[in-house]
Amino acid sequence: MLTEIATFWIRKIEQAGICRTHLISIDPGLIPDAALEGATTTRADLMGRSMIGRRCRVLPVECVVRGYLEGSGLKDYQRTGMICGVKLPAGLKQCDRLPEPVFTPATKAEQGAHDENISFERACAIVGDGLMHRLRDLSLQIYSMALEHAQKRGIIIADTKFEFGLPVDESGVVVSDEPMLIDEALTPDSSRFWPKDKYRPGQPQPSFDKQFVREYLEQLVTQGKWDKTAPGPDLPQSVIEGTLAKYCEAKTLLTG
Repeated sequence: MLTEIATFWIRKIEQAGICRTHLISIDPGLIPDAALEGATTTRADLMGRSMIGRRCRVLPVECVVRGYLEGSGLKDYQRTGMICGVKLPAGLKQCDRLPEPVFTPATKAEQGAHDENISFERACAIVGDGLMHRLRDLSLQIYSMALEHAQKRGIIIADTKFEFGLPVDESGVVVSDEPMLIDEALTPDSSRFWPKDKYRPGQPQPSFDKQFVREYLEQLVTQGKWDKTAPGPDLPQSVIEGTLAKYCEAKTLLTG
């Protein structure tokens, strides 16, 4: 399901002429036989759940765009009146729509670690000033296009994150300085999706995303049943089925 949603958006981004993406195909028939030799995974196993992508050098900055005030952005605003150094108007409430979308980069953490919100200036120091400005422009363009499409379908995309890379040849040498969108994009795993007809600023929103699972886990923490250390607890069937239903509804609304 996530592959279908991501593919929908990636092709839409390409068709809009915003930027190139890593996606070549989702047809496992194009995977070379040599790649499956000795593997227990079959071509049939990969149907609908795999992408063939262009090789890229990943840029080590998460490109986060926020259109609404929630999550770590809300906490930052309540503490400083800003999000990652971006000054916002006073008096905003939880889940308020921002005057305009803001770009708030984050470090790309190692697996198992949490990303860290950083200033735009620090992001420039990591990947270069000109390239970081380009990533900001692309991220805001993609978000604005996606927000408009989703709202027409009954979904608010409150915030999202993108990853970019530079294409390389078979020896790993960068062949273009024009960034390419990589990984997935605009799925419930990387975005905060809210039902438009239930939107009420000033309070938490019902969601189509993995917030559903997060809230269950936070309940366990509050009850003293889990201390957030690995391994995580097994999820009850009701939470699994509820999450699946929300993802399915989001996919149908966005792509149907």
